[in-house]
Amino acid sequence: MRKEIIYQLGNTYRDDLTVYGYYFGRGEKSACVVGAIRGNEVQQMYVCSQLVKTLKELEERGAFVSGNEVLVIPSVNHSSMNIGKRFWAVDNTDINRMFPGYDQGETTQRIAAGVFGVVQHYNYGIQFPSFYMQGDFIPHVRMMETGFQNPGLANLFGLPYVVIRKPKPVDTTTLNYNWQIWDTSAFSLYTNATDRIDEKSARQAVASVLRFLVRMGILRYTSHSGYIATVLHEEDLRNVKSDAAGICRRMVDPGQEVHRGEVLAEVIHPLEGQVVSRILSPAGGIIFFAHNQPLVMEGSIVFKIIKRLHE
Repeated sequence: MRKEIIYQLGNTYRDDLTVYGYYFGRGEKSACVVGAIRGNEVQQMYVCSQLVKTLKELEERGAFVSGNEVLVIPSVNHSSMNIGKRFWAVDNTDINRMFPGYDQGETTQRIAAGVFGVVQHYNYGIQFPSFYMQGDFIPHVRMMETGFQNPGLANLFGLPYVVIRKPKPVDTTTLNYNWQIWDTSAFSLYTNATDRIDEKSARQAVASVLRFLVRMGILRYTSHSGYIATVLHEEDLRNVKSDAAGICRRMVDPGQEVHRGEVLAEVIHPLEGQVVSRILSPAGGIIFFAHNQPLVMEGSIVFKIIKRLHE
């Protein structure tokens, strides 16, 4: 293992931002894994730390196929993480909306440019991002429909689902999108958590990356076969919204099967304690995403359901 500085940004009043990369093997730039780009992505950083630990052990045992290099960057924005901010603390901008970056631009543009200059040359790019809504997911691989996506390769991670979504204009400045535009096969892996550690899904995420590296001929490692993934499109998911604001009492979890009319959550009056609304399932299916915050706003998406056919 080689630990190197990927990018460094000087700071007048705090420690410099130093982004470290961990290199394994030597040769062709085969795969790059990027963890926390936002300051609340603690789970994503943790997954990468466990991946670094495992890959170090495997490299010492000679498990890497010669002629392959793997790079892992566990964290990009730990300056914001240290003070509990999701975005860049000075101007509240999102580094993952600044790619491919500009080395003469604003601070977050410079950080994005410094990181992308290193990661853009790899054949496969794996990112552990977080969703824009707070909640829990079924672990899955997400891809943007850029014309360069490859769902067949996404199946090799062995996670239960592969989700393909059409990019919006704001998505064109994300790492995943720019990886694909610059000829890297890019995948976003979502686990069950963001700002807390979920050990079970973290282990599943590490295993999925190792499984992919084995199947791409980069690593020699005995891994379980995982799932035969179901490929979904974003529009296949049914959004369930709250019709009232208050304290949210969730009844179901991601991966749980539900039936039409089943109570998914209750909204409680924050001052008087009574139930003001019950959120019912509009169709039978499987819970794919579930809101996990104590408060819910009226009209916000609380669940996403994988619908059964003909419902």
